[in-house]
Amino acid sequence: MTTATTGESTRPASSRAQDPARPRTKRAYNRDRRRSNLLTVILWLLALYFILPIAWLAIASTKDNADLFSTFGYAFGHFNLFQNLQDVFTTSNGIYLQWALNTVIYAAVSAIGASFLATMAGYAFAKYRFPGAKILFSVVLGAIMIPLTALALPTYLIFSQFGITNTPIAVIVPSLVSPFGVFLMRVYAADAIPDSMIEAARVDGAGEFRIFWQVGLRLLGPGIVTVFLFALVATWNNYFLPLIMLNSSNLYPLTVGLAQQQATSAGGGGSQALFSTVITGSAVSIVPLIIAFLFLQRYWQTGLASGSVKE
Repeated sequence: MTTATTGESTRPASSRAQDPARPRTKRAYNRDRRRSNLLTVILWLLALYFILPIAWLAIASTKDNADLFSTFGYAFGHFNLFQNLQDVFTTSNGIYLQWALNTVIYAAVSAIGASFLATMAGYAFAKYRFPGAKILFSVVLGAIMIPLTALALPTYLIFSQFGITNTPIAVIVPSLVSPFGVFLMRVYAADAIPDSMIEAARVDGAGEFRIFWQVGLRLLGPGIVTVFLFALVATWNNYFLPLIMLNSSNLYPLTVGLAQQQATSAGGGGSQALFSTVITGSAVSIVPLIIAFLFLQRYWQTGLASGSVKE
């Protein structure tokens, strides 16, 4: 006596296992398998590379001149932070406050101008087709490869012909040019602003500048913040350009002013030892940059998350 069997039961087990229609069991995600000990060690070394200098600066700013040379770099000595802070803001009739104000003006104006110009140029390269666009963009890419120190002396010779050296303009105007910012905004604008949105705005009667101002700037926010922070840090930490452009100590930024104090202390000859004052002033000078990064990093996170989910 024979019994009827279904097609499923007569199929061999191997064919049933290879059937794409059958649901497959998913393996549980194992976080340990995704770990790499080598990458972990490299990340810790990189973290120490960036953290140790800041830790040394924070510890050294609490020492006096004697402890700076008699104690280990990462060991605390006599706690002298408050006296060091008082010396920072009272030495040479409080010239540090003038240097800090100069630095804020130079960095803020340069960063705002550089980010705005880079945004307009990047938007134009990404969304418009005009004769010579590829050549101009190639020039921008080539300008990224040129170090800024190589352009400082020719810039000084040009500015001296116009008589604008030893003025804030001599520091701000060269800082408005950011080839890397133009490249970054060109790449970002190409994907962040859909061409269909621009065409829809044109159909509604909006002009090109209005489209850029009301549509483009809103979508390019994370990229603008990125360029702004790069330009802000570059101008804030710029040393060589203000050194050759400025002669008056009242116009110095913090980088040049603190370097002059350091040179005075190292020169000796009966001059006042300002080693702890210079180190504490350097520690105070990085606080605004830390605040700027902590305040603006949310815009980076928003930009990274945008476009990650399909609708």
